[in-house]
Amino acid sequence: MTGNEVVAWAALAAGAQAMFGYPITPQNEIMHYWTRLAPEHGLRFLQTEDELSAGFATIGAALAGSLVFCATAGPGNVLMQEPISMAEMMRVPAVWVIQQRGGPSTATVIYSQQETRLTCFGGNGEGLRIVYSTSSHQDLFDYVIKALWAAWEFRFPAFVLGDGYQAKMREPVTLYDPESAGVNLPSVEPILKPEGVPSVDREPVHLRNTFNIEEELMDVLMGHIRDYLDMSSRVVESEEHPCEDPEVLVVAHGVVWRSAREAVSVLRDQGIKAGGFRPITLRPFPEESLRAAAEKVKLTVVVESAYGQLESMVRDRLYGLKVPVRSLLKPGVGVTAEEIVDSVIQFSKEV
Repeated sequence: MTGNEVVAWAALAAGAQAMFGYPITPQNEIMHYWTRLAPEHGLRFLQTEDELSAGFATIGAALAGSLVFCATAGPGNVLMQEPISMAEMMRVPAVWVIQQRGGPSTATVIYSQQETRLTCFGGNGEGLRIVYSTSSHQDLFDYVIKALWAAWEFRFPAFVLGDGYQAKMREPVTLYDPESAGVNLPSVEPILKPEGVPSVDREPVHLRNTFNIEEELMDVLMGHIRDYLDMSSRVVESEEHPCEDPEVLVVAHGVVWRSAREAVSVLRDQGIKAGGFRPITLRPFPEESLRAAAEKVKLTVVVESAYGQLESMVRDRLYGLKVPVRSLLKPGVGVTAEEIVDSVIQFSKEV
């Protein structure tokens, strides 16, 4: 099936009750498949008048105690940052699926990894969010479920960062019942009006996104930051393509990881001791695992379908290590294993 169809089935498997959205390629079919599932499974869907409304409706439904999600791409992702910022400030467990397209602005409706920085760090202020980067249809199924769980478990908005290739292409995927498989499912209850009488049975619910003085805002943000750091070890994930005594480390995320993993195998067959590293969570970033892998090699090569968005994260986390970092950057264009092999060979000669 297509990746967009997988997203709808994953949300259903996790127990999601509703979706809010507004059409934009290449995520449209998520809405289409969800509405096909809705009559049979008692689900709800609302196409709002624009992306801002879809984002705020998602927040409202979550506050009411519904397991909900939203999906968008490109310019829609830009518009969504305002409600996403509110979700960060008020700690609302909303979930977004982002199927990246080319940019800036309308650009192409096909594919890119150019929404990486926006999805990880969009919005104003010191916003905190969880971002999973998927590389396959199985990842889409697994991490949509995991994002819904993580959002409600830790009360930070969560994202599944896919792309136009994953959205449209077809490949096999194993659908499963998460509960039977021992996968954590979200525990959902009303946030805004829980049971009990305020100030009698429970503390009043006071969710704020506006503050009167600077120090008041800082106190709240520091509490959010402490919570985020405390939960990071339970969320952070990465994958490695190991190699004994590696000399070159190829770093990639999302669908480009598929080419990177293949390139690493080809390089090893050619006698080059290459290994691969894939950050699965882009926020929180698997810094410790990356540094442990990079400090063993003579060269790190970052590959992405963007112009330095992943590379900047990698360089930041490797600060202080002497290992040189090179990059293969193709903004808005897919990357083949052959291109990665050629680049690694060339970079290896230069260093």
